[in-house]
Amino acid sequence: MASTGFIRNVMRVARRELSFIISQPIYWFCMVVFPLLVTVFFTSLMNEGQPQDMPVGVVDCDNTSTSRRLIRNLDAFQSTHVVARYPSVSDARKAIQRNEIYAFLYIPEGTAERLTAGRQPKVSYYYSLTSLTAGALLFKDLKTITTLGSAAVGQTTMSARGYTLRQIQTFLQPIVIDLHPISNPWTNYNIYLSTMLVPGLIMLFIFLITAYSVGTELKFGRSRGWLATADGDIVAAVAGKLLPQTAVYLTIMYAHLYYIFGVLSFPHPGGVIPILLLGLLAVLASQGFGVFMFGLIPSLRLSMSTCSLWAVLSFSIAGSAYPLADMDAPLQSLAWLFPLRHYFMTYQITIFNGFPLADAWPHITALALFALLPLTILRRLRYAMLNYVYMA
Repeated sequence: MASTGFIRNVMRVARRELSFIISQPIYWFCMVVFPLLVTVFFTSLMNEGQPQDMPVGVVDCDNTSTSRRLIRNLDAFQSTHVVARYPSVSDARKAIQRNEIYAFLYIPEGTAERLTAGRQPKVSYYYSLTSLTAGALLFKDLKTITTLGSAAVGQTTMSARGYTLRQIQTFLQPIVIDLHPISNPWTNYNIYLSTMLVPGLIMLFIFLITAYSVGTELKFGRSRGWLATADGDIVAAVAGKLLPQTAVYLTIMYAHLYYIFGVLSFPHPGGVIPILLLGLLAVLASQGFGVFMFGLIPSLRLSMSTCSLWAVLSFSIAGSAYPLADMDAPLQSLAWLFPLRHYFMTYQITIFNGFPLADAWPHITALALFALLPLTILRRLRYAMLNYVYMA
């Protein structure tokens, strides 16, 4: 009978919460519209996998067939597009400062002559890391084209001296690199970034709406009515409030996961079960964190601000853009307090790389503990709902 009464209380609160969700546009925007927008935005933004045809300049003071061939080969790279030629290094530098180009190649006068004579000319390239991705990709292209240019001249010279093709290849490239990017042979940035950024933003919305939905009960003087609907049972009150939100968030999260893995065909050798489990844990952990934060700081403004701060810091400390192992030891320890870090690690281990769920058990356990966090502040939350007076 006790369990029947608990379920009845939960359903009463859930119906009450559902009426708020239907009648208030903020729920629709933060629970449905914005998550769908960020999913489409980020996956479309990087749909080509890598930036293409990024603007590059050239300072060609040599103006020979060799330098022109270098420039044509540079322009042929997928990431690079030569858009301008400058008379001096100073002009090209100013173009970078004006954000007209991301990098430029400087070929000094006499380059071809020195190459032919074997006197090792110096070719320079300059690139800006204001945009980290653009700078890194253009650095790779510029380094490759200068290396290939010298190798082409070296091959011609050695061939004229009677060396065989095998001897020339051994001399020019003594070590051959056989590169195999694991699970992402295309080096598609969409696969690397959208699988972390979009879930992180969805978790941000869950943080905020969860804290908001609990905090507005106190702000608008509905807290006693909320508890009365659950017959004073704070567990039933919290469970009933979160139940409709959980259903919506799970739908949105699974729609996102289906879109990237089913429609866009992102690699997922781990299979469907880890995807379903991770989507469920991400939603429950985010809701648990939102309730915990309001119970810890029973203020709508402060709890939502703390949730926002925590979510924003998550993107830096998740380890996607910068490896956590290279961060300071205190930050490595602090990373355990961020749900997105555990989401990202579980995704990397079980879905992206296809290892068993057992290999990610610390992170799966951490997400489950985040989901259970509200149990630690239920008494404090009940006291706040019955006794605190909201102050703007």
